[in-house]
Amino acid sequence: MRLAATLGLFAFMAGPASAQNPDLTTNPENTGRAATATRAAETDSDLREYQVAKSARVSLAQAVSTAESGGGRKGGRAIDADFGKAGGGNPSNYAIKVVYPDGRLIEYAIDADSGEPYRAEDQPVERYFTRLKASDFRNSKTSLKDAIELAERTAKGGKAYEAEVGREGDAVEYRIKVALLDREVVIEIGADGTAKGG
Repeated sequence: MRLAATLGLFAFMAGPASAQNPDLTTNPENTGRAATATRAAETDSDLREYQVAKSARVSLAQAVSTAESGGGRKGGRAIDADFGKAGGGNPSNYAIKVVYPDGRLIEYAIDADSGEPYRAEDQPVERYFTRLKASDFRNSKTSLKDAIELAERTAKGGKAYEAEVGREGDAVEYRIKVALLDREVVIEIGADGTAKGG
């Protein structure tokens, strides 16, 4: 009888503990946060990109900073940033394209959970500069990183996971996708640094 009571008490105590600490590695959609973006992607491949991006330990702005200072080259400005789910032997990552004053364009792959760059590749500049020149980014008052941080503030707590640069008149503009709890929003940052959308 005493043994049965002890086992009953143990079961009662274990029940609430397991309810308060769900196993997010098998249920990344729970209200908590998955262990890593890579694990979330591997656990449920049906999750949308923005849902996995919310679990990344490294922010898009941090990944942009890492890429812009990558390889010891100076003066680089990021012009494009995309989150990618884990797959094909790659971890969940950010692909950041950085243009340098000499016109060289390099794409850096940054691990979304560790923040470490693990690949750098030269890209053909012509593919990205149909309407923009390298000098447009250097002369822009707002950097891609600044635009990402502004978009996150505008979305009130969302996490940016994709950013691209376009042209607004004679100046650079940014289009940022931000992951919220249950959806994604697109925030546009104009050449003057003002936000639209959300």
